[in-house]
Amino acid sequence: MQNVLIFLSLGLVSGYLLMRLNAARRLRAAGVRNVGVAETVRLIEEQKAVVLDVREKGEYRAGRIPNSRHIPLGQISRRVKDLEKVKGRPIIVSCRSGRRSAVASIVLSKHGFSNVYNLKGGVTAWSRANKSLEK
Repeated sequence: MQNVLIFLSLGLVSGYLLMRLNAARRLRAAGVRNVGVAETVRLIEEQKAVVLDVREKGEYRAGRIPNSRHIPLGQISRRVKDLEKVKGRPIIVSCRSGRRSAVASIVLSKHGFSNVYNLKGGVTAWSRANKSLEK
């Protein structure tokens, strides 16, 4: 029984790692880069990057990166035109942990946005770096 649990655990860990590797490949293939909090701040300050929050409404209202725009992930494809005015600026996509924002980043890339970044670790990483959130 113990061997079965060990093999099952190894299988789950392997599957998770393969899934993460596949997600990273998809981001690279779409031309999207993961960025950390420090680079996000630099892009906002130096290049007037737009932060796009793709979390659900309640999550967004609870606390968001200052001046971020909100389009939930489930609406991103049909609301991509809402971002046309900022298409030439860097767009940093955020969510709670960086997973939903990775999906949204790929969608934006497929719609012709070429300067798209995914905030690695999302709003959670932002908060852990002691950056302020607005409500």
